[in-house]
Amino acid sequence: MTTYLDTRLKPGKDHYLAIGLEGSANKLGVGIIRHPKGELSDSNKAVILSNVRDTYITPPGEGFLPRDTARHHRNWVVRVIKNALKDAQVAPSDLDAICFTQGPGMGAPLQSVAVAARMISQLWHLPLVGVNHCIGHIEMGREITNAHNPVVLYVSGGNTQIIAYSRQKYRIFGETLDIAIGNCLDRFARTLKISNNPSPGYNIEQLAKKGKNLVELPYTVKGMDLSMSGILEFIDNLAKDLFANKKNKLLVTSDGSKITVEDLCFSLQECLFAMLVEITERAMAHVNSNQVLIVGGVGCNERLQQMMEIMVKDRNGSIYATDERFCIDNGIMIAHAGLLQYRMGDVTDIKDTVCTQKFRTDEVWVKWRLD
Repeated sequence: MTTYLDTRLKPGKDHYLAIGLEGSANKLGVGIIRHPKGELSDSNKAVILSNVRDTYITPPGEGFLPRDTARHHRNWVVRVIKNALKDAQVAPSDLDAICFTQGPGMGAPLQSVAVAARMISQLWHLPLVGVNHCIGHIEMGREITNAHNPVVLYVSGGNTQIIAYSRQKYRIFGETLDIAIGNCLDRFARTLKISNNPSPGYNIEQLAKKGKNLVELPYTVKGMDLSMSGILEFIDNLAKDLFANKKNKLLVTSDGSKITVEDLCFSLQECLFAMLVEITERAMAHVNSNQVLIVGGVGCNERLQQMMEIMVKDRNGSIYATDERFCIDNGIMIAHAGLLQYRMGDVTDIKDTVCTQKFRTDEVWVKWRLD
């Protein structure tokens, strides 16, 4: 694999540099990464030179609309690119490739960032590499944690998937049948009208830590898949009854005390995370793996990591996760995955840089892995 990886190495250089642009949702990220020549390994690691991010935050009780999010990205992308170059202390002439998120994600924000990538490609005379957002999360998670061949739990605002690698594809073993887990948490935060700063999911997590009483919610695992829209509707109605002081036997504990908002947040997390743990364990058994890697924005949740760790340790396995720098959407993951593609000969002609909201993880040919 090393021979193929280094066919694009410029004369006199012993490394590659790439810039990555991410803007599939409300996070606008730009990162610059360096790959040493040769196959990446525990002793030959990629180096993160910069990882700059700016988030579009809406008022409590409101979500982010594609049009407004795209406007935010257009307004900030040049400044974020300049800051990334400054932090990395590199010039555009030092770069080998420009990587950008080509999908999946929200259409208008994706297109805004793609336009910026095309622009700097023309200005700097550098090739473009279109990157699958999900692959970016997986490859960055593997690089940071040194997880070799784990079952991947990908949990974010737009995606919920159980993934395992086989024969140069990341195969989806299970996924949500309707809404993603991050979307479920975000929409419940809107019902509660809690702050979106730094993120609604994070604020749900903090409230859940104060919850003491478990409210029984629907549990909707369907084979290797799961459904969360019905759970959201169920708990939304409970919250509305709570705010309206309506009588509801589910809002009263066995000792007569009242269920609180904190209890609802705690119950929602426990139910959703238990479902994720169940299907992840089933995937581990299916592929005979003892490693789990959690990626995506919801992967920052400490309770999810704790529940997954209990299951994995029972199987004498290992769990891997990253912090908010890499779990939450960022530019460095796009730079890393894009540079892996570039080193294998993949570039995207400008006429093929149209973004798509539906770009599945298992559509990507993972050329850089031969194991």
